[in-house]
Amino acid sequence: MTEVYHFVRSLIVPIFLGTLILFGCTASPTETETSESEPGNASFSTTYQPPVFSNDQRVAGIKAAAAEFEQIFKEQAEERKIPGLVYGIVVDDSLVVSGAVGVLDLEQKRPATIQSAFRIASMSKSFTAMAILKLRDEGKLSLEDPASRYIPEMADLTYLTEDAAAIDIENLLTMTAGFPEDNPWGDRQLAVPPDGLIGLVERGLSFSNVPGYGYEYSNTGFALLGHIVSVVSGMPFQEYIRQEILLPLGMEHTYWEYSDVPEEAFAVGYRWEDEQWKEEPLLHDGAFGAMGGLITSIEDFSRYVSAHLSAWPPRNGAETAPIRRSSLREMQTPQFARLYAQARDADGEVCPVMSGYGFGLGIARDCNGRIGVGHGGALPGYGSNYQFFPEYGVGVMAFGNLTYTSPLPRTRIEALLFDKIGLEPRQLPVSDILAKRKEQVLDLIQNWEPELEQQILAENFYLDHVREYRMQEIRKLLEEVGPIQEVEALIPSNQLRGRFDIRAEKATIRVFFTLTPEKDPKVQQLDVRKLEE
Repeated sequence: MTEVYHFVRSLIVPIFLGTLILFGCTASPTETETSESEPGNASFSTTYQPPVFSNDQRVAGIKAAAAEFEQIFKEQAEERKIPGLVYGIVVDDSLVVSGAVGVLDLEQKRPATIQSAFRIASMSKSFTAMAILKLRDEGKLSLEDPASRYIPEMADLTYLTEDAAAIDIENLLTMTAGFPEDNPWGDRQLAVPPDGLIGLVERGLSFSNVPGYGYEYSNTGFALLGHIVSVVSGMPFQEYIRQEILLPLGMEHTYWEYSDVPEEAFAVGYRWEDEQWKEEPLLHDGAFGAMGGLITSIEDFSRYVSAHLSAWPPRNGAETAPIRRSSLREMQTPQFARLYAQARDADGEVCPVMSGYGFGLGIARDCNGRIGVGHGGALPGYGSNYQFFPEYGVGVMAFGNLTYTSPLPRTRIEALLFDKIGLEPRQLPVSDILAKRKEQVLDLIQNWEPELEQQILAENFYLDHVREYRMQEIRKLLEEVGPIQEVEALIPSNQLRGRFDIRAEKATIRVFFTLTPEKDPKVQQLDVRKLEE
């Protein structure tokens, strides 16, 4: 589907999301109880400490700014000439601020509400991806399976090169199957029946790239994923998604076919042409619905955003979403990173963004280190967007009934959330082993006791930098800065790495250390340096 909000910030380099995935901290494996998980899985710590919000004022801050959110969306509707716009902000599992501007139809002037039903277009893709992962988690398919195992007609495709790998399911999920970008052609295929989709494959598909070579947005690929869901589950993908995802989430007012939506709730779609609104012809649901056919409300969709937010942080405890938390995080892991060097923030300042596409989701990390996940979507008559911030437990969504027009003023909303309200991400607690090693490192650099060294230093420590030189350098530094006045709290990077500052009479010293992967983690790296004034 056409990406109104092509989510420039929708993609991110895997190493960055790896940072997010490792944002939690576990207790020392030498000092913790462990418990067995499902058969065949590794044991896990029962004293793991996930990141937490300190002085959590997210709900209060967002509710206090409700009028400002309303004004921003009202201005967006006016500037973009959107007849009806609905929006919502989610914190964890609650829709805390929501509202509507304008009307669902220009003839009867039915007011838009958060219960109104809008087509969300390409935002549907992640539901299809979630269905694939659910089937994968149940052992019914593998992401490495060739797509032709479930769509035999794909075995006869003519690839660009002799050495091209066969398209697998993961290629379809990550838009790397080699198909060309197909907006807005794909929009007009929405009502194609299943045999029409297979007929398209039988006649042959064109390639713009070799499979696995690069990312290119493909509605066709997600239509094929929907067909795979149907084949593997034994029911139409629409019904599988309804039964296995929508209803478990309580999304009882979400539909595939517009004729099923109560007339009083349905948003009529328009385009702006010749300085007037013109009603768009409606498209029925079909085989291409897997790429963009869902119709939903802000109230219903907020439950889906909450499900994605529930994946963070990694932790122990019961699973509550339609798929495992680890699978949700997998959906949010980007592929084929790209740099947008000239991206700009709300102030118009250059703020480079690294971005990539996951499984039906775009992921981005901006120059401030903030990670956003989401998707945009559009069909004739509609535009929609959502974005959520895993480290903050906050998501925002907006739907409108104007062709290919974004209802979400992303930069203005982010400025309000993070600059004005001042939302802060979860903070990582210090693991037991890091806290213990901090005190031992502090003792070490002041006293250099051989017995302590043998207890906490890894075998590489003095091989990398001989003992005499280390001692001389650190002792000289401590003499230069004078008596220690305060040792500040340790700031962890993860379970086994952190830093702390030592405030002395004449300067501040920063101590950084990282531990080994051994059962009893030891200090493998230690950097001690004076901070510049």
